[in-house]
Amino acid sequence: MKQVIVIGGGLAGSEAALQLAERKIRVLLYEQRPHHTTPAHTTDKFAELVCSNSLKSQEETNAHGLLKKELEILGSILLNIARENKISGGKALVVDREKFAKSVTREIESHPYIEVIRERVETINYDTPLIIATGPLTDGRFADNLKKLVGEDFLNFYDAISPIVDAESLDMEKLYFKDRHGIDDEAYLNAPMTEEEYERFYNFIINAESFIAHEFDRDIPYFEGCLPIEEMAKRGKLTLVYGPLSPKGLRDPRSGKTPFAVVQLRAENKEKTMYSLVGFQTRLKRSEQLKLIQLIPGLENAKVLRYGQIHRNTFINAPGVITRTLNLKRYPSIYIAGQLSGTEGYVEAIMGGLVSSIFLYNQLKGKEIFPLPYNTMSGALLKYISEGNGGIFQPMNANMGLLGDVPRHIKGFKRREFKKERAIKEMLKWKEMML
Repeated sequence: MKQVIVIGGGLAGSEAALQLAERKIRVLLYEQRPHHTTPAHTTDKFAELVCSNSLKSQEETNAHGLLKKELEILGSILLNIARENKISGGKALVVDREKFAKSVTREIESHPYIEVIRERVETINYDTPLIIATGPLTDGRFADNLKKLVGEDFLNFYDAISPIVDAESLDMEKLYFKDRHGIDDEAYLNAPMTEEEYERFYNFIINAESFIAHEFDRDIPYFEGCLPIEEMAKRGKLTLVYGPLSPKGLRDPRSGKTPFAVVQLRAENKEKTMYSLVGFQTRLKRSEQLKLIQLIPGLENAKVLRYGQIHRNTFINAPGVITRTLNLKRYPSIYIAGQLSGTEGYVEAIMGGLVSSIFLYNQLKGKEIFPLPYNTMSGALLKYISEGNGGIFQPMNANMGLLGDVPRHIKGFKRREFKKERAIKEMLKWKEMML
């Protein structure tokens, strides 16, 4: 019987293990938690969401919505579980992170074709087909061995986590529910700010004290898609007003006026007992975070359930190292999936686990392997990480800019519709060839 090793129980590794197991491939799934943990994880559950609980947009003309549609076509198991555990989130697919992780863990631990091994892997087995999905916090002896394996140095960037507050500690008289897109007005709780209140908030944040990075973590660039709020503030006084604190579409229904700035809070669970501060990823010291949060109207007595934190992310210099089918050029039976490969984001990680399992399965069966079409969101991401853009390689989210070759006569929003329809059509064709 065929056997595959999957290292890492995050989103990519969990998806890959379940996909292979469903195809009756025996999987040894290695996960180091709970014996060894990371600065970001708090549980021993598979597919733990450590940053936000949002899997972003569900609209198919949006990059993440289109990526979800492609994963749906390919039969993503984790996407189905996410939808079973969704909570109010407007246009976004927002999940109860605890229930989601428990559901994934239950599926994995009960599957007859998956053997879970709770050990920290330090060496790499070249003799067994392997999917490495150890994620952005890969470190230690395993990281050293992986560096030798890929023949390239690692690149690093910071990723930050937003704080979560207790709903019972909020002054609901000062807050209101509203979705800036008008889709689900129960999805987001809003804290409006006057110009004077924003001025106090801004002056505090640009002078607040941050954690001091370790010597080996200094001079490593932040990922632009997840900048700490204090870094954004330093770029200009109104940067936050045009960014995460934008009041656009958030007119206060009580006064009928649009605030100067708005802090949005998103429910962390279906019961709405916890809220995360949208766009408030931070590396401020805990005492400073509490003071900053309590400057927000309605949050003067906020109880912080989880403080924001900073951790180092690790990924390989993918161009020249991996192929468009996510296997190493030097070792074709070894695949790299998830954020370690240079994609960034939850849904992107699920995609990596899913398609790497499909490629590996076809390799095991001796079938012809076709790369994903460039005009799908999944294929465009794999093209980017395997070929790069000619400059310094940095991680990439799903975005519509990755999809090109649109006829010039198609203008405006119709370009997005064209890209969506073409991607779905191409993915359906690829599915017929590979599944």
